[in-house]
Amino acid sequence: MSSTSQVLTCKAAICWGIGHPVTVEEIEVDPPKATEVRVKMLTASICHTDISSIQGFPSINFPLALGHEGVGIVESVGDQVTTFKEGDMVIPTYIGECQTCENCVSGKTNLCLTYPLRLTGLLPDNTSRMSIRGQRLHYVLSCATWSEYMVSDVNYILKVDPTIDPVHASFISCGFSTGFGAVWKEAKVESGSSVAVFGLGAVGLGAVSGAKIMGATKIIGIDKNEKKREKGEACGMTHFINPGDSAKSVSELVKELSGGMGVDYSFECTGIAPLLTESLEATKVEFPLQELFTHEVPLEDINKAFELLKDPNCVKVAIKM
Repeated sequence: MSSTSQVLTCKAAICWGIGHPVTVEEIEVDPPKATEVRVKMLTASICHTDISSIQGFPSINFPLALGHEGVGIVESVGDQVTTFKEGDMVIPTYIGECQTCENCVSGKTNLCLTYPLRLTGLLPDNTSRMSIRGQRLHYVLSCATWSEYMVSDVNYILKVDPTIDPVHASFISCGFSTGFGAVWKEAKVESGSSVAVFGLGAVGLGAVSGAKIMGATKIIGIDKNEKKREKGEACGMTHFINPGDSAKSVSELVKELSGGMGVDYSFECTGIAPLLTESLEATKVEFPLQELFTHEVPLEDINKAFELLKDPNCVKVAIKM
């Protein structure tokens, strides 16, 4: 009997609910349907989204078969699958690609309208191929990479070079590519540009790597962990700022390294709200708007503002409410 028609038993990391520990248990994985592939996972990775998933975000459907980063080998394919074969090395992704919808053909976004980010924990037909003791398992997104075997729709699978180290390939689908893509596809950083990257985790190091490949000549990495300096330099970082080493704001320190002007591009890769403001203030000011305001008056002195405008030394008056 072909393995395509067999239900496989394997081990997987499972979470039964918010606050429950992650356990490794035996599960059943059904054969792939017509447009699906079953993948034997080789190596998986972990990121902060996995921590969020066991806390009920983005899906509150439990039990969960965990993991969304990883690489594996196609074990079997559905009878309508023509683009993959058994033995292909692949990366499961959590956003598909139909190549025909408005977003796919735009060249500006990967948010496919036909195979979108799925938050239900189920496959596109709203079912699951994974179960545990007769109970349906949900995915975190569109895959379950912490399982020895998993099934996904073929449009959520990406073929990769079989010579790549599986450990290196295991995290390409998420954090690293998020940072790299922000530099390459979204900002389209030009050769000779200056770049600041806030946070040197997987996303930030992806941004640093992207900036180097795009030809940025000044790449400033910011992280409070001194050990990240070496990681950043290995990826192409030219300058390092540890915010704990100075009483100045990070944006001030970035400007000191960029002739007082700030950088051309700034990438905030931590998700920490205050750093978003700092990352904006670290960029070049296109127009020196502060030079336009020469006077300031409270609303109660509005008539004084009229008089100030008659002064040849007055450019603009700010009215404070």
